[in-house]
Amino acid sequence: MENVASSDETDIKVFGQTKPTQGEDEPLRQSTVATSIPVHALSANPDLEYSTKNKNRGVAIVINQEKFSTMKSREGSSKDRDDICAVLASLEFEVRVLNDFKRSALIKKLEEIASEDHTHNDCLVVVVMTHGEQGVLFAADAEYKVDRLWECFIGEACPTLLGKPKLFFIQACRGKKLDEGVLVRSATDTVDARESPKQHIYTIPTTADLLVMYSTYDGHYSWRNPTNGSWFIQSLCTVLKSYGREKELLPILTAVSWNVAYNYRSFVPDNAKMDAMKQMPCIVSMLTKAVYFRPKSVS
Repeated sequence: MENVASSDETDIKVFGQTKPTQGEDEPLRQSTVATSIPVHALSANPDLEYSTKNKNRGVAIVINQEKFSTMKSREGSSKDRDDICAVLASLEFEVRVLNDFKRSALIKKLEEIASEDHTHNDCLVVVVMTHGEQGVLFAADAEYKVDRLWECFIGEACPTLLGKPKLFFIQACRGKKLDEGVLVRSATDTVDARESPKQHIYTIPTTADLLVMYSTYDGHYSWRNPTNGSWFIQSLCTVLKSYGREKELLPILTAVSWNVAYNYRSFVPDNAKMDAMKQMPCIVSMLTKAVYFRPKSVS
């Protein structure tokens, strides 16, 4: 059960004590706040941006799982790999490709990268292309829980990425449900906000600054063409290539979702159950500021 304090029970002061708060399942107690956050930082500001003043954009890990010991090969995955690598390189990421890793080797490699010094990097990107089911992904030999991807990069596990965006893009099925779609009229929306914040010492949630974008909604099938690649990765490449250097990330990803939702439909005429199906990507964002991939200054 959640511990909830009503608005009139909480009165946070910038330097000093809070009034006593009482949750439903905890005793009344006094708490203190020790922080160096200035007053303006306690007000929500949609114009805040993550810093892009570091020397490097950051590492981009591309996990391409095409061959499996007990599952069908993912034809078309190599095109996805090559296309997303090219786009990330154009955005000045240091791209590292992990092809057909077994589970233990994959987890070890992620932990090794997390132990590196990311002090001079703006952010981290991880792209995964593999088979999946609800809550799990597959390496070449075995499954692993999806959150193993970011466990070693968040919180104190990777201190040099604290306060920096960690972006995960997952092309994989999340179940076997199919989406037949419905007829609707289209609509568009745009967002743009820019301003660089100052850095201060303070406490943030362990999962802050994390974004996970799934190719499909929970429990659903994810589509891939054996020649042209997956709907999601190809859409991500197209939109990042067009707008990655000028637009903020969330509008970019919303455009990716739009492209998958409106411009793709399965074509399996010999299988009525699989034919004319749709797909809806899903964004789970714990970001606290705007993300930009503007060109790095040439020294």
